[in-house]
Amino acid sequence: MDLRALRYFVAVAEERHVGRAASRLHMTQPPLSRAIRRLEVELGTALFERTPKGVTLTPAGAVMYDEARALLRRADRIRDRVTAAAGAVTLTIGTLADAAEQVGGRLVPLFRARHPHVNVTIHEADLGDPTAGLRAGLVDVALTRTPFDDTGISTRVLRSIAVGVVMRDDDRLAGRASVSSADLAGRSWVRLPDGTDPIWTAYWAGGTHDDPSPVLRTIQECLRAVLWNGTSALAPLDQPLPAGLIAIPFADRPPSDLVAAWPKTGRSALVRSFVDVAENAWSP
Repeated sequence: MDLRALRYFVAVAEERHVGRAASRLHMTQPPLSRAIRRLEVELGTALFERTPKGVTLTPAGAVMYDEARALLRRADRIRDRVTAAAGAVTLTIGTLADAAEQVGGRLVPLFRARHPHVNVTIHEADLGDPTAGLRAGLVDVALTRTPFDDTGISTRVLRSIAVGVVMRDDDRLAGRASVSSADLAGRSWVRLPDGTDPIWTAYWAGGTHDDPSPVLRTIQECLRAVLWNGTSALAPLDQPLPAGLIAIPFADRPPSDLVAAWPKTGRSALVRSFVDVAENAWSP
């Protein structure tokens, strides 16, 4: 019996439904059902009564629920005490500048509630580094957007976000429900730094590599270029925009994923915990 199986069991017990528990755990229903059945086989007793509407705890399951919750709380306390005994531990989180507020204002407080003895630092990267410091070894985990070259990097999708063309609200296309590349022919686009990941550049830069526009490194620089110079730029449709700008859905791009990313060579317990916090923060 392992802690993961206990966490699965507690989720099903609290949701009273395997499908809802699977959604909460960010997994599909079949492996969750198999894990619960393996636990029941290991214990030699049924933990749930299955009904068309969901599940209910058996008397043995009710005892198991109380014991599992107590054991998981104990496990969490052990982790925190070991972390504290190890001295100052730091988790460095990489983020693109436009997502820094989400990390600092939303995720870090949730993470520190779990790990009050861990020092958290944030590394803000510009648009020239879609891995937000991960590829350079500057951070332990990153919150960023796809697509980018993920060789050697593992990712967990937190949410998918449609992409739009940012333009002035007095632009001749501003009233459109969506626009395509053909509608934008001949426009000047923002240009990312030379040497930027070509997968990232091909997605986010609408112009050609030899576009004479100045190189821009932050989302705020891009937005100012659109507002002041009529330059075109792409951004997630949930990107906050200053007065005078709007974003029109771009038909020629699939949605971009907001992801947590970490090195494939290893994922520490703190990184696993941060990814879990991020998933829960964006769960429905």
